[in-house]
Amino acid sequence: MCLLVLAWLSHPRYRLVIAGNRDEFHDRPAAPLGWWTDVPGILAGRDLRAGGTWMGLSRSGRFAVVTNLRNAESTAPEGSPSRGQLVPRFLGDDQAAGPFMDELKEAAPRFAGFNLLVGGTSTLHYFSNAGDTRPRELTPGIYGLSNHRLDEPWPKLTRTRARFAAALEEENPTPADLLDLLADRESAVQDAPARTGLPEELERALSAPFVRHDHYGTRCSTLVRVEHGGRTVVHERRFDARGVESGSSRFEFQCGTR
Repeated sequence: MCLLVLAWLSHPRYRLVIAGNRDEFHDRPAAPLGWWTDVPGILAGRDLRAGGTWMGLSRSGRFAVVTNLRNAESTAPEGSPSRGQLVPRFLGDDQAAGPFMDELKEAAPRFAGFNLLVGGTSTLHYFSNAGDTRPRELTPGIYGLSNHRLDEPWPKLTRTRARFAAALEEENPTPADLLDLLADRESAVQDAPARTGLPEELERALSAPFVRHDHYGTRCSTLVRVEHGGRTVVHERRFDARGVESGSSRFEFQCGTR
């Protein structure tokens, strides 16, 4: 993922709501959202080049999301494993989120820069391998994450998070309302876009929640809603290189409860 907003134990109907965009090079192959056959019980899209994924859920109630870091700290050591493997590693395990993150911290320098959110039915944990940080458990609330650390006040993130919070003031926000938040194609014109060392044209394109660029852009938007009783509904919208919707999927299942 490259932009996501998340509500954790902060809505009367849903214990978890995630809305996020995955940005990637248009020529990098990916499979759409679906149940994996080689790792039963995992629902996720799939990067067909490295075999991992950016976000996924399991029938047991576990979920995980990874984003890349867009700065000098994100450089991958030679021969480093794919960050996308972190999500299925957690989903396919039965280790609690806290111990999983503590173990990951030891191996974290082997990976290029990443942010990782992992959780289950009652806990949510965050860790970034940039800088001297430790994994931490997050309290109930609304969070935002892009290609920097959690809640970094990039204009597109603060704008999307504010709109997300407003939408969740409704008892039953519609999927269309939440997905439409991710379709915002307005770049940071008034506020300067985040400066991460990329060419200005690309920085400007990346400053919009929904990214359009000749070679790189938003490939899919995903909405996850998990009710307190475990009913889970996941929507995915997919887009071509022009930013035109090219397909969609919806999955509903019952996941673990506390």
